[in-house]
Amino acid sequence: MRTEKFKLEVIRNALEMIAEELTLTIIRTGYSNIVRDSLDFSTAVCDKQGRTLAQGLCTPMHMGAFEDALALLIKNESANFNDGDVFIMNDPYAAAGQHLPDIYVVKPVYYDGALVGWAATLAHHSDVGGIVAGSNALGATEIWQEGLRIPILKLYDAGRRNQTLIELIKLNVRTPEWVIGDLEAQVAACHTADKSFKRLCDRYGASGLEQTFDDLHDYAQALIEAELLEIPDGVYRFTDHIDGIGENPQPVTLVVAVTVSGNRIKVDWSGTTAQVAGGINSPFPFSKACAYAAIRSVMASDIPNCHGYTRAIDVYAPEGTVVRPLSPAACGARGITGYRQIDCLFGALSQALPEKVAADGSGGSTLPTISMYVGGKALIFCETLMGTGGGTAISDGQEGVAHIGANQSNVPVEMIEQTYPIRIEEYGYISNSGGPGRHRGGMAIRRSYRFLSETATLNVRSDKRAYPPHGLFGGMGGRPSMNILQRATGEKETLPVMLKEPITVFKGDLFIHDMASGGGYGPAHERSVDQVLEDVRLGNISIESAQSAYKVVIGNVGKKLEIDYAETYKLRSN
Repeated sequence: MRTEKFKLEVIRNALEMIAEELTLTIIRTGYSNIVRDSLDFSTAVCDKQGRTLAQGLCTPMHMGAFEDALALLIKNESANFNDGDVFIMNDPYAAAGQHLPDIYVVKPVYYDGALVGWAATLAHHSDVGGIVAGSNALGATEIWQEGLRIPILKLYDAGRRNQTLIELIKLNVRTPEWVIGDLEAQVAACHTADKSFKRLCDRYGASGLEQTFDDLHDYAQALIEAELLEIPDGVYRFTDHIDGIGENPQPVTLVVAVTVSGNRIKVDWSGTTAQVAGGINSPFPFSKACAYAAIRSVMASDIPNCHGYTRAIDVYAPEGTVVRPLSPAACGARGITGYRQIDCLFGALSQALPEKVAADGSGGSTLPTISMYVGGKALIFCETLMGTGGGTAISDGQEGVAHIGANQSNVPVEMIEQTYPIRIEEYGYISNSGGPGRHRGGMAIRRSYRFLSETATLNVRSDKRAYPPHGLFGGMGGRPSMNILQRATGEKETLPVMLKEPITVFKGDLFIHDMASGGGYGPAHERSVDQVLEDVRLGNISIESAQSAYKVVIGNVGKKLEIDYAETYKLRSN
């Protein structure tokens, strides 16, 4: 018997609250800034088959990725399950992981002696060893160079902590206190969710919940299928690029064909660049999750973020490509490829749903990693620096916001300066940077880091310099990104978008990072003249840009900026 609609909604919301409880526990108990402040982690509640029932707030492009890892765990270890177990894994090839810094900690939930579900967490750890501090080695050519590979193992066996494994992890990472602290935060979250899940079983009964979980999957599938029927059938194609790695970057091309046919949608990455000898290869579970996140974001219905939603989506990628690499391809910096997959999918989806897709934005997070030794102890600063969005059919691009793929946060300046020998000297918007359009792109963000330790190493993963953000429907492209290293000696050098190897920096050196801005939506000359004037008054654009890009003539009348309507009319009439 199917679950009543009212009851289904109540239980759905209860599951979502458990997923958020997982999230809040990690925020409150996490040790490292990449987890606690940047929020680079995800949580989920899953049914006993490992299918997602609800996902926490943080990272949409982990959506659905838990399922591949749990499916493999259940297949390989189900004969060895005990109440009180906690499993740990990270390897993309042995454990369906995403990249080595992302460590899964998951716990089977038992009720009356039977498995009823899973509490699942995934966190980006400050370091897991390897040739580069922070374990995002862009120049790595094989996964063994990237850090500690963890297959599916028990961190706790029937409630007993695996201290041997803990000691092994501690010895292989540069920041053992932070790594073990964040792992314990994940374990604490799983224990908390375990209790809440059991309370749900107390109230509704385990067998009744199992039926409700099946109904929830069916409900999510029905909602997405109904929306897909409203999208015109067709094949929508788009091509996007990643700039590449090092001093002489070789562009990586992403080619997608999105086929809508009735109540099904297929994402096909045929034609995409082969896997590369660098750390930006995207394991297939992650690539699938990025496709789920992109498509979910253009749906109007309040679709549950559960397994049933993914049933209507087929994702194909040829093996041996940068979006489905084969072992032993490196993938420590695969995040940039995930962001670009979502951007590429938006380019394709804009053809089918022009009112629902924004112009291109800053392209996801920049990942600066600064490592040093203070008092013989390693300190690693790493953040997922988020930027700005592109213009939309109804509004300008937002500034200071996360990419749709990751609800993550820029680390507060005070937290950086309190913890590390780093001073943030500039953090703000760059005027005249947003792509012109009827709705302009968001302005670029600049963040400058002054190094205060005697020496440190700097590693950077950024993008969108050679291929800046594109506009949509006549809107102009955004401003490209830039990395500048200004030495204390006065020398200045432009750094690649992605450093193949970290570089040594010294006390007084300054790293200046400009993120890309957002692209414009619609022709710039269609922008309201009042909006252009307001942008000039706020310092978002200059008087010169108002005239050259938007064809609006503005002058000073006394002490006030005013539009010259006659000259503006002449310009816009040509």
